[in-house]
Parts: sequence; structure tokens; C-alpha cells
Amino acid sequence: MEQVDCIVIGAGVIGLAVARALAGRGRETIVLEKERKTGTGTSSRNSEVIHAGIYYPAESRKAQWCVRGRHLLYEYCARRGIPHRRCGKYIVATSSAQLDVLEHLRGSGRANGVERLDMLGAGQAIRCEPALHCVAALHSPDTGIVDSHALMLSLQGDFEAAGGMLALGSPVLEGHCDADGIVLHVGGEPPMDIRANLVVNAAGLHAQETASRLRGLAPSTIPPLYFAKGNYYGLTGRSPFTRLIYPVPEPGGLGVHLTLDLGGQARFGPDVQWVDSLDYRVDPRRADAFYASIRRYWPALPDGALHPAYSGIRPKLGKPGSDAADFVVQGPAEHGIPGLINLYGIESPGLTASLAIAEAIAEMV
Repeated sequence: MEQVDCIVIGAGVIGLAVARALAGRGRETIVLEKERKTGTGTSSRNSEVIHAGIYYPAESRKAQWCVRGRHLLYEYCARRGIPHRRCGKYIVATSSAQLDVLEHLRGSGRANGVERLDMLGAGQAIRCEPALHCVAALHSPDTGIVDSHALMLSLQGDFEAAGGMLALGSPVLEGHCDADGIVLHVGGEPPMDIRANLVVNAAGLHAQETASRLRGLAPSTIPPLYFAKGNYYGLTGRSPFTRLIYPVPEPGGLGVHLTLDLGGQARFGPDVQWVDSLDYRVDPRRADAFYASIRRYWPALPDGALHPAYSGIRPKLGKPGSDAADFVVQGPAEHGIPGLINLYGIESPGLTASLAIAEAIAEMV
């Protein structure tokens, strides 16, 4: 049987960041990924936004790790030459009834330690973004965008340079604990058994399924999982905006917002579609709702300008209509198994928070 110090399950941005942090501290680490590529799930199917940390309850893990992670991520991208841009964002009120929401968001952001948030009147906002319709906007200049694929490649490179090993096509079939650690039965070619002192379950959308395969882990410790699908549509033609444009938040997400890629191309999404399985097809019939949502802040959006782009799925811990849940990190204190850390519900702002999450896990163990 193979023996290793640390195993990280899942090679998305969180798993790679955690593995990099562990290997960088001199711990022998293997990453197990069931797919043949890294980052095929939530990590590569999102808006690629570097969030400032506005939306989350004060003192929550989401708030703390988003703000800390934003600083770490900008520094890391600059140091490693990872494509990114601090383009800024407007959160817009399109009616006077939404002004209180903007004030609440500004207060929430300041309570979370977001340094720069400016309330703009309609005239100020529209002078900078002439295509915009709003009655006011909350300006977050520290919001940005990042090439998530380049980020994951860099994290993988750091991890491997520190002696770590990535095993693709290696699903965890089951596991159990014994006196000498945690034993994982791993599929692939060839299948193998590995014993580790530390196992970090960073399997994202599959974290609950992976945890359920670990014999000895009480099922009552595994939170329920709900899939919130977010569809994206691309814009045909040039974007009239230079910043990200967000409506006020809606239940389950942040509304159908406009984001930009690093080439300046606009895309819209995500919406919120609760689903029972991982299906990434985008239904073209959802376009009507996109046009209606977008035209609240961009009335001049032409007919026929949107085309289906891609979709992602958020691993939600709360069912439709419930309050947004915080990130869940379960260690031995919560489930009683030495050397096991389960990460649940790592959705947005997980990309922004990835380096902060990795920092916290490495310090925890």
C-alpha cells in the first residue's frame, strides 16, 4: 500500500490552492482528480470575477476569506504574470425602490473591510458608462477579472515545483480510517490503495458524494446539497461598457450581470435555475428572461444580440428560498475523524477566496 503525508481530493482552484499551500510548507502531497483535466467543474464555469467582498454577512468565512483572498490574488497574479484586470464594478439601482439596497450593500462592504466603495448619482455613473440606465450606482473600484485557467495552471506549477504530484483520472471509490491514518481506495489505471495522515476533501460539487464514501464518517455530519445552475449568454458585437455592471442581488445569486473577459468581450449571467443533476446545456429559450433583465440597466440592448455561451452549477447548502449559507469547513472537532477536513458549499466567492482558504487550511493542520 502506498503511503503519503497529505492527499487533496479535487483539482479545481480550491484543491490546487490547498495542495500548493501544503506542499509549499514541506508536506508530501498528492492531488487526486477523477477527471482527465484540472478545473472542469465550478472553477472553470463562472464569471471569473475577483470580488471585493461586499455581499456577505460580517464575520462570515465568505466575507473574511473574500477580502483576504482578493489581496492575495491580486498580489499573486501580478507576481506570476497571470492575466487579470482591476476594471471596477457598478452595482446599479434602476428604480428609487432599490436605493435602500445600495445603501445596505455599502454598509455591508464597509463592515467587511472593503476599503473603497463610492455611491454615485445617475449623472456621475452615466458620464462614465453612457449606455447605462440607473438612478444610482455603487462603485467598487477593486472588483476585477482574472483568467481562471491561467491561475489554475500557475497553482499547479507551484505545487509540482514544491514536489507535489497530480494524479488525473483517479476517482476516490471509498475510504476508511485505521490506526495509522486514512486509507483511500482509488480507481483509475491502475487502481490503488493509499494511506495518508491528512485528507482534504475539496471535491466541490462532489464533496458530499465523496464524504459519503468514507466509512466511519457519520452521515449526519454531511450537509444537504442543492444545485443552482447559472446560465450565461454572450454578446454579439462590441461591449459598450468598460466596467462590470451588476443589478441589485436576487434570491440565490447576484442577478444577471454583465461581465467582461480580458479581451473586452461581454457576457451576461448567471441566472438561477435550480436543477437535480449536473447538466451544462444552455436552453436557448431562457434568452427572453435575459433580455428583460439586461434591458433594465441597458435599454438599448439590440434584439438578437445574445447567444448561448456556457453554464456553471453552484454547490448550494441551502434549498431555494433559504438564506445563503456560509462556507463549511469540517475538521475532527466536527466529525471526530483525525486527519480529515471536508470543504462544503465552496461557491462564489470561492475563486477570489481560494488563496485565503488554502492559507487557512494549511494553518489549521
